[in-house]
Amino acid sequence: MSIKKVLVTGASGRTGSLVLEKLRQSPKEFEAVGFARSPEKVQEQFSSTEGFIFGDIKDKSSLEGALEGCTALIILTSAVPQMKAPPQPGERPEFGFEPGGTPEEVDYRGQVNQIDAAKAAGVERIVLVGSMGGTQENHPLNKMGNGNILLWKRKAEQYLIESGLNYTIIRAGGLLDQPGGKRELLVGKDDEMLENPPNGIPTSIPRADVAQTAVQALREPHAQNKAFDIISKPEDPSEGQVTKDFARLFAQATPGL
Repeated sequence: MSIKKVLVTGASGRTGSLVLEKLRQSPKEFEAVGFARSPEKVQEQFSSTEGFIFGDIKDKSSLEGALEGCTALIILTSAVPQMKAPPQPGERPEFGFEPGGTPEEVDYRGQVNQIDAAKAAGVERIVLVGSMGGTQENHPLNKMGNGNILLWKRKAEQYLIESGLNYTIIRAGGLLDQPGGKRELLVGKDDEMLENPPNGIPTSIPRADVAQTAVQALREPHAQNKAFDIISKPEDPSEGQVTKDFARLFAQATPGL
């Protein structure tokens, strides 16, 4: 079995770093390369910048060099809303985005750049990690900084599907900083689980489980050309079986947006 060279963008983020670590746990299967903007942040987070390429997803030329020789691309880049100032008592906080870091620039144009560069480089697979809520214009995340972040993410997902590349689109529920591999995972479509949570469970999932799902998507044929929402049941022995059979999980997902 030949080793797959995989570029992970957004690799210094909280979920991206987990994906990179999981890939690097299988060195006979994957050669994992991280893509990030800040060498200082990577040095602080990983104690080394080895195995990283630095650039900006808004600069297609830096992506082209990073994707050279890659078999797969895992996209974990996202705009990050920032609080403008601490709110006064009784007021709601206001959010905005740094210059050049709006959802349109990062979650749409930045992802389009990645998809185009991957196609030009002959990349065979793209796994895109996004968020649930893209069908809901009035979702609270879309209101943050008037950025419509989930709407731009969904537009980029449609672009990936129409690119002709082999894709897996993972739209995660609310992200939890909790251990993975301890819950049953559930897949759905078109925010149905947001509108009608199964048995009223929280529509959330540990970042570690999202990272594991992204890595397993590179392994499992059933994940190819699928797009799905994903959440987890609570970590409780009475709440179903821990998901270990990812082929079965991906088989429940469907093609198209």
